[in-house]
Amino acid sequence: MKKNLLTALVLLAVVCALFVGCKGQGEGGGGKPTLSPAGLSGDALAFSKFTKPVDVHIGMSVDPIDTTMPAGDSAGNNQFTRYLKDNYNINVIVDWTAADGENFNQKVSLSIASDTLPDGLNVRSHIYMLKAAQSGMLYDITDLFQQYASSQVKKIVDSTKGRAMTQVTYDGRMIALPNITVTTDGVIVLNTQKNWLDKYNLPIPKTIDDIENAARVFKERKPAGAQTIPIIGPDKNGHLYCTFIESSNLSNGFDPVFAAYDAYPGFFLDNGDKTVSYGSLDPKMKPALQRLAKWYKEGLIDPEMGSRDNSGEPVNANQVGIRFGPWWALGYGNGDSFKNDPNANWQAYPVFTNDGKWNSHMKAPGTEACLISKKASPDVAAAIIIMYNAWVRDEAALNTSLAVGWFPLRTTAAAADETEYEYKELTKVLKGETQPEAYNDPMSLYKLMYKDAQVIKKVIPRYSPDRDLNVSDFDMSNAGDFNRAYAIMIGDRPFATTKIDKEVYSVTYAMTDLLEQRWPNLKKMEDEVMLKIVTGQLDISAFDKFVTDWKAQGGQGILDDLAKLYLK
Repeated sequence: MKKNLLTALVLLAVVCALFVGCKGQGEGGGGKPTLSPAGLSGDALAFSKFTKPVDVHIGMSVDPIDTTMPAGDSAGNNQFTRYLKDNYNINVIVDWTAADGENFNQKVSLSIASDTLPDGLNVRSHIYMLKAAQSGMLYDITDLFQQYASSQVKKIVDSTKGRAMTQVTYDGRMIALPNITVTTDGVIVLNTQKNWLDKYNLPIPKTIDDIENAARVFKERKPAGAQTIPIIGPDKNGHLYCTFIESSNLSNGFDPVFAAYDAYPGFFLDNGDKTVSYGSLDPKMKPALQRLAKWYKEGLIDPEMGSRDNSGEPVNANQVGIRFGPWWALGYGNGDSFKNDPNANWQAYPVFTNDGKWNSHMKAPGTEACLISKKASPDVAAAIIIMYNAWVRDEAALNTSLAVGWFPLRTTAAAADETEYEYKELTKVLKGETQPEAYNDPMSLYKLMYKDAQVIKKVIPRYSPDRDLNVSDFDMSNAGDFNRAYAIMIGDRPFATTKIDKEVYSVTYAMTDLLEQRWPNLKKMEDEVMLKIVTGQLDISAFDKFVTDWKAQGGQGILDDLAKLYLK
């Protein structure tokens, strides 16, 4: 009797253990997909079609002014969702949408706070990923990613030399799909209308003094009439400079001005002696701020800086002579500028120090992440990875009349050096040294190269190897091809052809526990003080008080904590 009872108890314990284990797997602790075709591996599995439909619930940000959606289609039923259904048996179900920007971020925050994450959700900042991970809401995809990620995706991830994987790792486990953007997204350069420079016989600006001289001429001569803005600045939703948590893709900030003074605000810097400093506290900030304040006072900077609804509007109206931005700010970022004036010869240049050095802060691998809920089944988690693979491989083919933002869970993944590689190879195609077919590899690390090579001679029919490209060399009839070609061949030309003398990285690009607690208040104080100094509401002496206050209000503790965490 006792023996039978003991046997029964053992069996009960085994059943309970199995039940608990299965439950843990089903709620994001692992487990194996059940609907994938048997016997597949590698890229065959990465692009496999499920044997039965898999429903993937998502939240989505939408552009409220996007007009590319055909009549009758919707966020949950369009060419992209039908492509996923037809090719992979994945049904995309859009649980909710929110306007891109603050509305979307608020919806994400609410989903995390209420533990109602959909199966998949793209977030615009790693702050949200960290909050969800700390609350145990995310799927551990460590093993599933190795199994289902395509060879192309893995090569792109590897191109960051481990930095992309670090961005989506928590407690040693992979908890999101990484957004990987090109390195040049974080290199901010000078954009100027060279047609304005040529009109007044001005040289190409190289230094801060050159920029000031050109801006002063623009102010006096007013090439765009009374609406002329010599230098545009950030609008009410923008920033004066990048930060460690938003280290790239900033248009209309002043990062090159600060870098020309060897200052790197917003970044946590390794001092080389196992201590960390904060770039915004550097005394080198003072001359940079004073120069910007001078420009603002003299009317060289947009008087509506910090309050304008959208700085892009006067840029596209060709009322602006100078702005600062990443490679895509020309072409992708100011497409309407060329529509309004086909002679708007926007060009991109590095900004050098007075002794001819090019300094630049460098970005994180990516600022976004695709979250997968811990409550998702293994089949759903695998489906989201397949969607990621599909977008990366087929972006060129899918990017047609419908804006790419409608692709469900679109997570940009590009080789770190993609734009520089394309600049050099497309130049070879233009010169006739190589032919487009040489790049016909759908699994290439440089996933858009073949398509770009096929169209480059049509987009730039008036190419000459003896001079820099001008707007007059381009055919604008296909806006999509024109914008990309202009961004690569002109917007990225500085980074593709000129070596940066000093590359500056932040000690961290992610939130720590202490940063998460103290950063919001410290950043709010910093934004207010810096903007008021530039706009003349505060004297430069306010900078010294800011340094003292920042350290006293928790900043020094952050610096000490970061040194312990990262400079062991």
